[in-house]
Amino acid sequence: MIELYSANTPNGKKISIMLEEIGYEYKVVNIDLNKGDQFKPEFKKISPFSKIPVIIDQDNNKNIFESGAILMYLAEQSGKFYDIKDRLEINQWLMAQMGYVGPMLGQHHQFHHYNPGKSQFGEERYFKISKRIYEELDERLSKVKYLAGENYTIADIGTFPWIARHEWHDIGLKNYNNLNRWYNEISEREAVKKGFKFMNKDEVPPKP
Repeated sequence: MIELYSANTPNGKKISIMLEEIGYEYKVVNIDLNKGDQFKPEFKKISPFSKIPVIIDQDNNKNIFESGAILMYLAEQSGKFYDIKDRLEINQWLMAQMGYVGPMLGQHHQFHHYNPGKSQFGEERYFKISKRIYEELDERLSKVKYLAGENYTIADIGTFPWIARHEWHDIGLKNYNNLNRWYNEISEREAVKKGFKFMNKDEVPPKP
């Protein structure tokens, strides 16, 4: 049994989608970010930076924090979506999501979606970066079916929930044919649909 400590965010959805994809039994523990649950001492014991998601693998007595590390752990445990022959490519695209795609789109959310009108510099800066991310992902996906090559991997699982907030970005996913194709294909996977609604039973990946 996996205990998933999470919130309904892109980083949280990465892990619920992965757990559905590999068919692991899991229990969700809601961490209410608005109430500051992430800063409680008991949560900091398992998440030193007060971030979600975190998993506890009860069967193996393991506690793992950081969504990228969790994806790698679950992939290694299950033997899925992390083929050894593609691992270097997968790692690069997963780290790109962790260090660039997620953080930059997250800043775009802060300035453009949550706090519009408070900083023209912030809104313009992160809109431009986010638009460039769309362009870069689209270019990559013009050459390969999935981010790390021809196979669906944890790099795609890690990136998809961020692009699923395309309505917040106001960039126009439909303007990027290859990224749009990738997004639509992944959004139709049954495990993705199930993982997407792990905290809201009515939630589905939004259409472009």
